[in-house]
Amino acid sequence: MITIGATTWSEHKALITEDRPVTLAEYAANFPVVEVDTFFYGIPRISTVKNWQAQVPPAFHFVVKAHRSMTGHSDKKANLAELKETFANFKLAVGPLVETGQLKTVLFQFPPYFIPTKKSINYLRQIRAWLPALPLCLEFRNQAWYQPNTLQSLVAFCRQERFTLTAADEPHQTEASVPFYPVVTTPDLMFWRLHGRNQQGWLKKGPNWRKERTLYRYDHAELEQFKQTLVGLQNDVKEICIIFNNNSAGDAVPNALTLKELLGIDFDGLGPPPPTQLNLI
Repeated sequence: MITIGATTWSEHKALITEDRPVTLAEYAANFPVVEVDTFFYGIPRISTVKNWQAQVPPAFHFVVKAHRSMTGHSDKKANLAELKETFANFKLAVGPLVETGQLKTVLFQFPPYFIPTKKSINYLRQIRAWLPALPLCLEFRNQAWYQPNTLQSLVAFCRQERFTLTAADEPHQTEASVPFYPVVTTPDLMFWRLHGRNQQGWLKKGPNWRKERTLYRYDHAELEQFKQTLVGLQNDVKEICIIFNNNSAGDAVPNALTLKELLGIDFDGLGPPPPTQLNLI
């Protein structure tokens, strides 16, 4: 099975004809999965998560990005007790998604300075110990993880600890990026994140760097190559989930819809959200 989606839902103007934010219900009428980065900046209330669920069909899934303190992005380094509490709160917040089977995976996207050391491997083991039953994805941003003397050990480690190793498509000529390497490390899920190939934007500094690094539209030939790779891999794993993150200029959804068309697939289970249950007194 192949599923396709994008990062967030509100900014994908290609799905509507009006100049306004896209609603989650509108997004979910077109795609079966979304990546949510809300958790990265702050763990939301359970009521917020349940409100999302009320807007989508039961078969819709969420990819949830781990909180920044869980991946070492925070300016203030948390001590062990604080970090353990964050993991506990995070686990509670995704609880409603776990209960309904709508949690696709938790994405741990690490910064470029997270490199393959004994300390890093021990931390990854700690993550699995704190979240023993959840589906977890790892995405790295340092070439050192993909060196020949490290890569096969990384793949074996991911298989042993039940981590899905993310296949990230991005500019590959920098130390702070990795090659596109789709490999099956968990039987239920292969996870792709397509960031675009804007070499200059990837290294951009300054206040607008987030917008410029994903300023890229995949052309037909590039999408066709993705299709050929997907066709060759789809029998090796239960599901391949592709998230387009190249939306600085609104290209993620058009690219996603084109890839869907090239693959000739429909997403079963899409439809209106379940009816609201009213508690009458």
